[in-house]
Amino acid sequence: MATTTLQGAAVIDKSIIKKTSTASTCFMGLGQILYLKQYVRGAFFALMELAVLFLIFFDQTVMQFNGKGPIVRSLIGLITLGEEKPNVPIKMKDHSIFMMIGGLITVLLLVVFIGIYVANVITAKKTAAYIVEKQRYPSAAEARKKFVESAFPYLGLSPAILLILFFTVLPLIFSALVAFTNYSSPKHIPPNNLVDWVGFENFITMFNSKMANSWFSAFGRVALWTVIWAFFATTTCYFTGMIFAVILVDKRIKLPKFFRTVFILPYAIPVMLSLFIWANLLNGTFGPINRSLMQFGLLSEPIKWLSDPFMAKITMLLVNIWIGFPYSMILITSNMTAIPADIYEAATIDGANKMQQFFRITLPLVLFQTMPILIMQFAANINNFGAVYFLTAGGPNLDDSIQTKAGATDLLISWIYKLTYDTPTLYNLASVLSILVFVVLVPFAVYNFTHTKAFKEGEL
Repeated sequence: MATTTLQGAAVIDKSIIKKTSTASTCFMGLGQILYLKQYVRGAFFALMELAVLFLIFFDQTVMQFNGKGPIVRSLIGLITLGEEKPNVPIKMKDHSIFMMIGGLITVLLLVVFIGIYVANVITAKKTAAYIVEKQRYPSAAEARKKFVESAFPYLGLSPAILLILFFTVLPLIFSALVAFTNYSSPKHIPPNNLVDWVGFENFITMFNSKMANSWFSAFGRVALWTVIWAFFATTTCYFTGMIFAVILVDKRIKLPKFFRTVFILPYAIPVMLSLFIWANLLNGTFGPINRSLMQFGLLSEPIKWLSDPFMAKITMLLVNIWIGFPYSMILITSNMTAIPADIYEAATIDGANKMQQFFRITLPLVLFQTMPILIMQFAANINNFGAVYFLTAGGPNLDDSIQTKAGATDLLISWIYKLTYDTPTLYNLASVLSILVFVVLVPFAVYNFTHTKAFKEGEL
């Protein structure tokens, strides 16, 4: 580790770097203790690895080291999802879902441990390189200062990272894993019955058009309507709001603030309440709209606003416009008022009329400013559960609704809800759809994030 020059001064050679890295790789903290004189840090790392090894090898149920510690049992439970125990009380039977969650938590904790293990090796190597460069060991104050400076950002982020791991990543992985099981009622609901791994069987059931069932046709119908709904629900609200915004910024309009206040009222009312009111107003049997139209002789029979598949979809879009256009109106109005007036003055001098100014100036500038929001509104409408559940409840039912639970106006998100809450519960197939929704929405989120100013300027 050290050699002596002709003058008698000890020289720390570069071999300490390799020795430290090798020791820290073999056992956490060993390099710090043997070569770097960082006994407290080395002891902390060493105790951490000893604790993990203890949880791997020590079986507290029999109080002996047999290689079946809590970590090993959790990983085995994740793989097997439990064993049949017919002669024991229900509370003592293996619960496949709890075992899956426990195994996932163990895996995430092991990932965190591996990350700390790697950090232990990297910091040991950097410290050894520092010692070789300075030809001296850092003092306790220097080591403490260097540790605080290097570790503070990671320590500050660690609570957020752990929360993301256990409240975002863990549920996503769990949902994905359920898609590869037979977790469904009535035959595979723990603890009475175990859940088994079934591979891609659920995906085959959902996406195989050659199978003699209704799942593929139901999936195609719901997925297509989800895309159509998201597109028209987004564009109709946006361009309706634009029409009102263009009208209200016109100087010839009297009391524009009053009209903006009136038009914003639908957005100010809670959406759930608005949808409930509309569902009652449009009721085909006792709804006030149908009754009033028939009393005035405008209808000979009630309009099936919510009971006809096609009419129910049109009704959803119309009600959604009423609820959603005020937000677009305010958004576009704020963008229009930010456009410099001299641009319009120059266009007027060049002979452009109002229509040309709108299509050549207003529309391009407003679209440029609001396009990221428009994209996120499209993604949000794919998951617009309330518009379906509180207005049509996914109905009316179709021929395959008894088997698949998918109604004529169901979106993927409302179909997932029905599969998980309506008896019989089909959590496995709902997870397949959840994966699909996740895969579809991620590109929109990534696109919106990568087009933010902070990301482009390298601040994120």
